[in-house]
Amino acid sequence: MSNKEIPKGPIAEDKAVDILIIGSGTGMAAALAAHERGLNSLIIEKTALVGGSTARSGGAFWIPANPVLKESGSKDTLAKAEKYLEAITGDAPKEPWHAFLKHGAASVELLRKKTPLKLFWAKGYSDYHPEEPGGDPMGRTCEARAFDINRLGEESKRLRPAPMNAPVPMPVTGYDYKWMNLMFSKPLKAFPIVFKAMGKGMGGMLIGKRMTAGGEALAAGLFAGVKEAEVPVWTNTSLVELIKEDDRITGAVVEQDGKKVIITATKGVVLAAGGFDHNLAKRQEYQSPSLVENSSLGSEENMGDGIFNPMEKLNAATAYMNESWWFPAVAPVKKGEMPQVMLAERSLPGGFIVNSQGKRFINEAVDYMSFGQHLLKREKEGEAIKEMWLIFDQKYRNSYILAGTVMPKMALPKEWYENGIAHQAESVEELAEKTGLPKEAFAATFDRFNEMAAKGKDEDFHRGENAYDNYYGDPNVKPNPNLRPLKEDKLYAVKMVLADLGTCGGLVVDEYARVMTKDDKVIDGLYAIGNNAANLFGRVYPGAGGTIAQGLVGGYIAANHIADTQN
Repeated sequence: MSNKEIPKGPIAEDKAVDILIIGSGTGMAAALAAHERGLNSLIIEKTALVGGSTARSGGAFWIPANPVLKESGSKDTLAKAEKYLEAITGDAPKEPWHAFLKHGAASVELLRKKTPLKLFWAKGYSDYHPEEPGGDPMGRTCEARAFDINRLGEESKRLRPAPMNAPVPMPVTGYDYKWMNLMFSKPLKAFPIVFKAMGKGMGGMLIGKRMTAGGEALAAGLFAGVKEAEVPVWTNTSLVELIKEDDRITGAVVEQDGKKVIITATKGVVLAAGGFDHNLAKRQEYQSPSLVENSSLGSEENMGDGIFNPMEKLNAATAYMNESWWFPAVAPVKKGEMPQVMLAERSLPGGFIVNSQGKRFINEAVDYMSFGQHLLKREKEGEAIKEMWLIFDQKYRNSYILAGTVMPKMALPKEWYENGIAHQAESVEELAEKTGLPKEAFAATFDRFNEMAAKGKDEDFHRGENAYDNYYGDPNVKPNPNLRPLKEDKLYAVKMVLADLGTCGGLVVDEYARVMTKDDKVIDGLYAIGNNAANLFGRVYPGAGGTIAQGLVGGYIAANHIADTQN
């Protein structure tokens, strides 16, 4: 859809509301919680589209012991989840994540009450650290079922679309994708799921529905709830500055199409404007000078307005600014283009990853945040991984999806070869020559990997030894679903880069989502949630959907605190 076809939405004007919410991703959850408590709110969105990074995400959320889990047979408890977070969160303040656990179930119940979303447990999608005390190999991740965007009516034109679309209309959840990826390995399980998704998509079209899944479905459901609650969403409206009166935040100056207006927030302002995903100068300052333009999959105008404005003008404290939800990806075909999503590829048997020295350097199947942290740790230690290649054989190519769009048995895109993103060879030596890898070192790595894979035991990096590794493996491959020797008939190399799903450093908040100053005082009237706030879990990702969950629960906490203290 071109910008000309996107409706402008409401026109900005001076206005007074109970709560001003800056950001239209999980900020919509805050609006719904406020509405449930009888408060009126206004959402402003910097871009022309509603949904933020939530709409671009996989749409999963990690909220322990929630009612969807319990109704689906999960044995999870808050005590077990607390034990898990205690084990993995390190030096992160406990009060905020304790509040997250305490209010998680109520947040999910509110979603079910205030939106038309239908939610389900992605059973088996293991926690990212299942080996830790309290970790759950069956997982705590939930998703939204396929959702009809046309329920939004004319407002559907203002919904941010998913970054990837199937070649035919078919809403694919994260759970669906896991099995679709195994369509040639587990056809009896996979093909009914594929046909069901196609039926929903193509069949829906015949009766006037436009079905979607993942983050787009979650955002659409939230938007539908917001629309039903008659909460206005002003698009193309950015924060200029927060207004402070008598040591309290009372509103904001915002700008829409060059016109500045004043929003008076009589009870509070909630910052839900995301991270600083595309602010390259700040990312190179806080994270790594090696980061490049457009390496984030977050919303394109996430520049950190909701972080740096209060940081610089209100003495707001920040934490974990050197961290992101790191995500290894297929390198962009051309400079300036976005990287291409990799999800299961690192875990699947018949492939491994090497650096520019032709050597493996990590358990390829490790969770994506830990993968990125390892790369940056090596960089700081003077051992930077300057180049990464995913190496795989023809059987791998015939069996699995690559980069979300290249289906099994399909040839790799011609432009990948033309731009040096992919290489194909008939031997290890030829592949080394084409990629510029040291021949002897690469051959030794190839042989060593095959030797271990044949035994099903990765003695070097322990790939396949926990439930998270196994989730995206191939259950037909024994004894280790993540390991298989490569056949030297036809080999491939695909270049990888370090991308991310967004930054996760931001404003420090307390257990009520209130923003804190550098001298540990509350900034009265100001709240922050989601990626606008510092990661509640410190430097770790507990499970799939840990980032969206913080926004959903944070919005519930902030709105209810405002209602409890300001009414």
